[in-house]
Amino acid sequence: MQDGQLQPVTPPPFVRSLGITGVLFLTLSVTTPASSVFVFIPDMIAIAGTGAIWAFLIAATVCVATAFIYAELSSAWPVAGGEYVMVAHTIGPFAGFVMLGVNVFNNLIFLPVAGLGIAAVLSVVIPGLPEIPVALAVIVACTLIGLFDIRINATITGCFLLLEVVALVVVAWLGFGEAVRSPAEFLTAPVAGAALAPAGLASIGVATSIAIFALNGYGAAVYFGEEMREAPARIAHAIMWALGLTLLLEGLPLAALLTAAPDLSTTFASDNPFGDLVLALAGPTWAKWVAVAVALAVVNAIIAWVLACARFFYGTGRDRSWGRPLDGWLTAMHPRLGSPWAATLLLGAAGMGLCFLPKATLEVWSGTGLIAIYAGVAVAVMIGRRSGASAHARYRMPLYPLAPLITIASLVYIAWTNWLDVETGRPALVATVVQIAVAGGYYWLVLRRRGAWTVHVPEGSTSPRP
Repeated sequence: MQDGQLQPVTPPPFVRSLGITGVLFLTLSVTTPASSVFVFIPDMIAIAGTGAIWAFLIAATVCVATAFIYAELSSAWPVAGGEYVMVAHTIGPFAGFVMLGVNVFNNLIFLPVAGLGIAAVLSVVIPGLPEIPVALAVIVACTLIGLFDIRINATITGCFLLLEVVALVVVAWLGFGEAVRSPAEFLTAPVAGAALAPAGLASIGVATSIAIFALNGYGAAVYFGEEMREAPARIAHAIMWALGLTLLLEGLPLAALLTAAPDLSTTFASDNPFGDLVLALAGPTWAKWVAVAVALAVVNAIIAWVLACARFFYGTGRDRSWGRPLDGWLTAMHPRLGSPWAATLLLGAAGMGLCFLPKATLEVWSGTGLIAIYAGVAVAVMIGRRSGASAHARYRMPLYPLAPLITIASLVYIAWTNWLDVETGRPALVATVVQIAVAGGYYWLVLRRRGAWTVHVPEGSTSPRP
């Protein structure tokens, strides 16, 4: 291929039609608190028992610090490509493409993980639903919805979001109203497993990886940056509001479940502990309504993630990351709906294919992938400050450099505890290293030989610091 193939292209741009509320709805739908509570957090509980509270607190610390980083870098580069754009403009193109490569894997994993959890959530309403066929059908439907205009999708996700908030409030209210043990026990003497043995560091570390995955999504606001009005000045607010609400909506139901569970061993072994709690405390009618609301929340999350990731892949195609004809397909824009239709369809097809892998493996692999992504943006914000590359950012985090230092220190701990878990955590870390190696090899052996790889920043996406 000729060097000229890597020159920036100008595919049809996005239309700036979203305000901060629309971006917040879409971002909260990506973080999907109800899906995390009913689909992902049960796996944390199965691994770490009441140590899931420690895992949640550690992950929350990482995510709060990282949210400040995302807010600053997103206000500098509110571009659809997201993290790899930030890293490329601060650390350099090689690091940027490695970030792109890790994000490709990480972004693809959410669709099958969420889809595979729907059958378990609906087991109270329709027992015995087949896991994989249900996931495939949902991903197909959500992919087609993702082709619609972004404003229509913001309205759809906002309505679904209200339902999931109601479901989570019901769970928290029921649990705290029937508390049988003190939450202090979870911090002083966490237990796990059928024998209620002390929860170990390795199990808490693996659960922390899943917790990071469960809380992740607040940074997805940047993927909608090119469709947001006055994005440099407003996107940081969307990110911080999204994380704050996510912490409340996920943390309170988790604490409520563990304080109210009549038998911890049974709770640890359940595939649907939150559904079991509602069934036991409120009866089958409430349990069915909550299950339906959560299933809709999962569908809502998949819709929002399809929207976000399609824009990420659009960015990679605009930056000529893959070569012809894939770059052209990824940047194809629907003339009437204004959506990257080919990127959306390709994303849906990939998500369907991944449904045939074990859900727990996908979750942990994504959790360790997020370790690399969070570490990358933490280093990027420090280098951007030192070099002045991010001096135009409209938002500056408080108490710098506390946030990136907390993020890096926490990630070192999580990586170490994952390494101690030889069955799941260590293979997941190895898989992330392989992802980094594959991305780095592709850059040096393929992309770099074509010429300079330029990361495109659309006109109007940045503004001078006032």
